[in-house]
This record gives sequence, structure tokens and C-alpha cells, in this order.
Amino acid sequence: MAGRINDDDVKAVRDAVPIDAVVSEYLQLRNAGGGNLKGLCPFHDEKSPSFQVSPSKGLFHCFGCQEGGDTIAFVMKIDHLTFSETVERLAGQAGITLRYEEGGYNPSHQRGERIRLVEAHKIAADFYREQLNGPEAEAGRRFLAERGFDQDAAAHFGVGYSPAGWDHLTRYLRGKGFTDRELISSGLSQDGRRGPIDRFRGRLMWPISDTSGDTVGFGARKLREDDNGPKYLNTPETAIYKKSQVLYGIDLAKKDIAKASRAVVVEGYTDVMACHLAGVTTAIATCGTSFGNDHIKILRRLLMDNGSARVIFTFDGDAAGQKAALRAFEDDQKFAAETYIAIAPDNMDPCDLRLAKGDDAVRDLVEPRTPLFEFALRQIVGRYDLETPAGRAAALDEAAPVVARIKNSSSQHEVAVQLAGLLGILDTQFVVKRVGQLARWARDRGERGPQPGGPSRGGPARQQEPAPRAPSGPALNLRSPAHRTERELLKLALQKPALVSPAFDAYGEDEFTAPPYAAVRRCVAEAGGTEQGLAETREYLAAVLDAAPDDTVRNLVTELAVEVFHGKSIDETYAGMQLVHVRLRAVDRRIHDVQGSLARLGHNVAPDHLAAAQNEVWVLQQYAESLRSHGAAAL
Repeated sequence: MAGRINDDDVKAVRDAVPIDAVVSEYLQLRNAGGGNLKGLCPFHDEKSPSFQVSPSKGLFHCFGCQEGGDTIAFVMKIDHLTFSETVERLAGQAGITLRYEEGGYNPSHQRGERIRLVEAHKIAADFYREQLNGPEAEAGRRFLAERGFDQDAAAHFGVGYSPAGWDHLTRYLRGKGFTDRELISSGLSQDGRRGPIDRFRGRLMWPISDTSGDTVGFGARKLREDDNGPKYLNTPETAIYKKSQVLYGIDLAKKDIAKASRAVVVEGYTDVMACHLAGVTTAIATCGTSFGNDHIKILRRLLMDNGSARVIFTFDGDAAGQKAALRAFEDDQKFAAETYIAIAPDNMDPCDLRLAKGDDAVRDLVEPRTPLFEFALRQIVGRYDLETPAGRAAALDEAAPVVARIKNSSSQHEVAVQLAGLLGILDTQFVVKRVGQLARWARDRGERGPQPGGPSRGGPARQQEPAPRAPSGPALNLRSPAHRTERELLKLALQKPALVSPAFDAYGEDEFTAPPYAAVRRCVAEAGGTEQGLAETREYLAAVLDAAPDDTVRNLVTELAVEVFHGKSIDETYAGMQLVHVRLRAVDRRIHDVQGSLARLGHNVAPDHLAAAQNEVWVLQQYAESLRSHGAAAL
């Protein structure tokens, strides 16, 4: 068995790899004040960033799901690695040679499964790249050249070629020390009559990487007429490759996506190549599956879900492309970003467009022109005969739920007016009221919003999930210092959002101990956070009220929006005091909970659980001390 990694080497790895650099490989971070950074937590879904990183301390902590620790803990959690696997990976990045106390140097065949599978894919990618230069790969080089990709382009994207023989790669990897079991489990080989054979043979190969840059799979394009397989063949599901959780090109595009707050979703590997070479370096593509929930989570972490972010989908203009666009619209409301659709002239994809009209045409294509919801509406309306009253009524029944799903209430009203024009209905207020009615039904039934193609003849849309109820619990106690502070903070968030934004938006509902206040906090979040109130407070308050699940919460929002403050000078200092008091009490409660849990367990606590709990307490204590010493600057 492999020996225990030397403690000094573990410390050297921990010190050598900055935690903010590692975390930034998975999500976008921005300044959180006090030397800290924040972003959307990768370990749970959230709309406002509660995940904080302290580069100076080498620690991270999420105040939403309570995950925390150092660089090693972060990588272990996000990539599902063991401690040894994580240290080995980070040591490789830092150029540190590890020592093993009970077995000498750890040979490659003793490393963890994920490390071994990633290493096999790295070697395979290098092997395929070399093969692209050989005489057998002439068809592959011609395929690339015909699509405008030269040798430098192929090298930039790591494109390679898999030889047509049965087991070229399999024998090569065996020579590198990989077992048959590892080759099969990696998806690079498959069972043959006489043992493992290559899965990919005689095909053009695109390496598929995860957000950290590790190659985890391949996409293979058929080149020969006698190849009876599918046009594109992807790596099967493995321990490191899940097609619903990877995006081709994300390793190359992630930094520009975060910097520009824009992502361009295309349909194929050559489309990604064409976009990047044309200067659209935010292009990515799915790998043999439609764009879905897990893909959205990846982009949300990079885009930080701010309202100015944009996601542009490019689809062919044919029936299949239109169907894909409508499928993408189904998930539109899971983005805070605005979503658009781009369809090239003559139904060309970005690769064909670049060949026909050049790089400028590709760049022009992905400039947002048509909002995705507008495209969806036009597709729906186009299916009906609008010359007849019955046709207009049927089109309204199907299209109104689409408009009711739009997040922003003012945009919803504007689009409802546009829908009336599309349908040729002169009474625009009738359409506006119809949309508003559906939106209210959706809120009352706890839905994300009515679904396109939902029930006709005015019935409310199908319920998708249980309604998020206002928290139940003890009544408000205004003699409680905690409740008074929480109330002041909510009043600031509603009346003077500029004084508490953006810090307030990182606060979780559980930081408000009074259940009614937690319900108001949720309404602010669903309205887009306090940042939405910086430009127009009135519209912002309307959005918060619209987000209220019932009259009780709605009345409390109104009350807090007009109630006077207790302080004499309502300024940044006063706001900072409320922010700090609420956060500090939440931190102290968590410390108390963890310590109480340990006390109840006594000597029965497992060593690893004890270590994790002690580490969490230490992190929280350090944060609490920082809050007490530095106030709002430590938030």
C-alpha cells in the first residue's frame, strides 16, 4: 500500500497553492471587502453569493451551507477526491515532489482511481495528437482544413486522431503501466473477444476537459465510409466523465466568460473552434446531450448571476434547432442572466458562417439581438391562425404563461404589451391582466412560473414543486436584541438599499432568527437583491412585494418599507453596525451548535468528524474575531 504523505510536504503543498487561484478555476470571485473574496457557492444552489474565500488565511467558508476549510478541503469536496489524491494533484501543479513515510516514493500505479483515470486521459490525448501528424490521419487533416482549421488551430484545441487498428492505444497505455481494468473503467478501451480493444478507431478526436483543465473524455468524429458507428461518438459515462456535467471548451473559455459576463452556447466542437478563432472566446458546447440543469450551474458560478450577464444560444434555423431553442427556454428562469438566441443567415452554424463570410460575421452573429423569450413567443404564435378570434384566443392561452414566467415585473408588463401586438389584440390591458393573473397563480401555487404549452382556456399552470412557505415559528419579539437588529437591517435593505448593498445580498435566510424576517429576506432575494434597488427604489419595492408568497408577508414588507429607523444618523456607519450584529450572531450561533453537538457526542465522536468540526469552529472564531475587531470591513 502507498505510504503516508510526509506532513511537511502536505504543509508545503497547502502553502504553495493559493486558495483563491484554486477556487477561481471553478467559480468567479469578486471582492467581498476586508481582503476576502466571494462567489456563488459550488456546493449548493444559491442566488446571492454567500461563499467567501480568505486568501490571507488560506480558508473558505460558505455561510449558506456551512462548508468550509482550506485548499485541500475544497478540492476534496468539489472533485470527490481522497486526501492523498488531492495532495498529489496539487503537488503536481506546484512542482513539489512528495515523500511517503511508510513506503518510500509512491509509484503511479498506487495512486487513487480518479488520478489514474485523469492521467490515462492525459497520455491518451498526447498520443492522439501525435497520431494526427501521421500518414494515416490524412483524412482527418483534410476534414479540418476544409473547415478552415490549420495545424496551429488543431494544436490549440488539442485535436488528434485515433488509429484505425484494434488496440493501438490500449497497447500503448499498457506499456505505461495501466491495467486492463483501468483502461475499461476509463472508457478509453472496451471489452473485445480477446481482451480490451480501443473504443475510438479511425476517428478525429477532440479532448474534453473539466473546469480545472483535466482531460476527462473525448468526442470522436467519423471519417471513413466503412465506419458503421455514429457520426459522433463520445466517451461513455465514467467516474470522471458525466456528459450532463461537462461543457466542451469551458477550460479555454472560463476566464473570459467571467471577465465579460457573457457565455455563448453553440452546438458542436467545430463551432467552438470557429468562434474562438474568430475572437468569440466565450463559446462552449454540450457534449452529446442537450443543455440542462448541471450546465446551468457551471455557467451560473462563472457569471455570478448578475443581471447584466448574458447567455447567447446559437441554433440552426431548422426544425431541430428551433426545438432545441425552445428546450433551452424551459430553463431560462434558472438564470439571473439575460438569455438570447442567435440564428445565422441561411441556417449556417458558426463554423460554416466563418468559412463563408469570415471572422467578422461570426462576431456579429453572437451579438445579442433576439431575447430567448421573444423567440419562444414567435414560435408559439406562429402555429395559430391569427386571422380568426378562436386562433388568437388559443395563441394567447399558450403564450401568456410564457410571458408570466419573465422574472422582472416591469419587463413582464412590457412583453405582455408586445404579445398583444403580435396577436393583433387591440385591448392590450386585457392581455396584461391575463399575464398578471397567471403570474399570481404561479406564486400562490409555489411554482417557478407557468410552463409554455401549459393548460389552455385560462387554467393555472401545472404545479411543479411544493410552494416555498413562509417559515413558521415563534412570533416576533421586539424586546429581543436579535429581532430588533434584524428588523433594522431589513428596513435598511428596503428603504436605503445603497447603504447595505452588496453585503446584504450575501446573507442567508438562516441569519434571520425571526421566521417572518426570514420570509422577507427571501422576497428581497427573489426580487434580485438590494442591488436592484440602487437605480429605482420604487420598482425594486414593487418587485419585493410581488415576490411575497401571501398577504401576511406582503403586509410585513409594506410595514418595514415605511417604518422609521431607531438610529439618529442613518448612514454607512449605522448600516455597518446592523450588518455586523446580524452576521456576528449567526456566526456565534453556529459555533454554539457545533460545540454543543460535540459535547453531546462525547467520546463517541469519530476522529475525522472531530477534526472537521474543530476546524469549522476555528474558522468561525477567526471570522467572529475579525467582525468584532474590524466591523463592517470584515464582511
